[in-house]
Amino acid sequence: MRWLVGAAMLLVVAALLGLGLLAYAMYALIGVIALSRVLANLWSRELSATREMSRDQVKIGETIAIVTVLENNSWFPVPWLLLEDLLPRRALMFDTPNLQINGRRLQLVSFQGRGRKTLLYQLKCNRRGYYQIGPLVAETGDVFGLYRRYRVLTAPHFLLALPEVIPLAGFDVASRRPLGEVRMTHRLFEDPTRIAGVRGYQAGDPLNRIHWGATARTATLHSKIYEPSTVAGVTILLDFHEQSYDPKHEPVRSELAVTAAASIAGAVCEMGQQVGLATNGRDAADRIRTEGWSHDQLRSRKLAQAAGMRDRSERLRPVVVPTGRSNTQLQQILRTLARVEKTDGLTFSQLVFEVTSRLPRSATVIAILSHVTPATAIALGTLRRRGFAVTAIVNTFNEYDYAQIAGPLIAEQIDVRQLRDRAAIPQVCLKCLLR
Repeated sequence: MRWLVGAAMLLVVAALLGLGLLAYAMYALIGVIALSRVLANLWSRELSATREMSRDQVKIGETIAIVTVLENNSWFPVPWLLLEDLLPRRALMFDTPNLQINGRRLQLVSFQGRGRKTLLYQLKCNRRGYYQIGPLVAETGDVFGLYRRYRVLTAPHFLLALPEVIPLAGFDVASRRPLGEVRMTHRLFEDPTRIAGVRGYQAGDPLNRIHWGATARTATLHSKIYEPSTVAGVTILLDFHEQSYDPKHEPVRSELAVTAAASIAGAVCEMGQQVGLATNGRDAADRIRTEGWSHDQLRSRKLAQAAGMRDRSERLRPVVVPTGRSNTQLQQILRTLARVEKTDGLTFSQLVFEVTSRLPRSATVIAILSHVTPATAIALGTLRRRGFAVTAIVNTFNEYDYAQIAGPLIAEQIDVRQLRDRAAIPQVCLKCLLR
């Protein structure tokens, strides 16, 4: 627009002063500006693209192929087109990136009329996560550089990279002592302080088992049903608060915590025991659904970069996979662990408070921690005093830090294990399961 205003002013001056050569030059300049604008709009408007991914769920170390087909739907050639498939910043920021790119996701191409181009690149997943692939952003313009046009040509795709499940050392699925104490088939041992229900009286029931209230209401003898005093299964509490992890050790320590949780869940599911997960992290899929991705304001490449995954979330609700036993339980937990991200919302003590009512007493509580505050120790100690079997895995390499972290937990009479590195996962997790 500024070029048109300037050319129009010079044209008026040329007409007033009778400068014919300058007037002809301004006529030509105005024509070039108008033609450039029309062509830039035409080239941008007539482009279309489709993207395909070979898979949308992978394991760590696997590679996927991304194929994008672009078409020029007009008969006019496009002299230049800059294409970029946007990726989230966190996928590329580390020395060994979460997503390693083989090929070119940023390319400069040209099109003939009714032309077609195929772009291909590969992504190798080095870490678990939920990644937004795209949108594909195109930039074009006239050959003089007077106008620029930006368009989003495809909607984003999403890639889920599952966490690694490490087999536990010396683990025997057929063990007669799968976790904690063995649940007795005939319930030889029951806890008389925990009433599970009422049934009809059976010959041989002792007098202290009779439920006198139900008997009085129905005029028929009824007996109490007690819950078994044994435990079987695991509920994993994963601390994923940002302040619990030292930035100098990231993303190693947080990924180690996720791998330990996935390995424990895998072992428990192999035994056919119940397993569940609760974490104060945020779900990347939920964050993307609530925050979305914007394409209406794409007016520059800087704004185009902002269309990737966002970094901010104010979610204050825990992510929970209820403790249960099913054929899909492990897959559900792994998918949740793949999507979980650190957040500054709930602290670990607040997480324990939120999920206590949903924790089954028949399952051991395993807390995976990298930092322990007095509130955290009190919260886990309260769980133990309420009758839960509680174990803590302290995620730290340094022995001094481990002593500082484990001290408050030991004072609460909680069993504590140290997770030093990836090689220690099989032994540490096995000791927690077979303690």
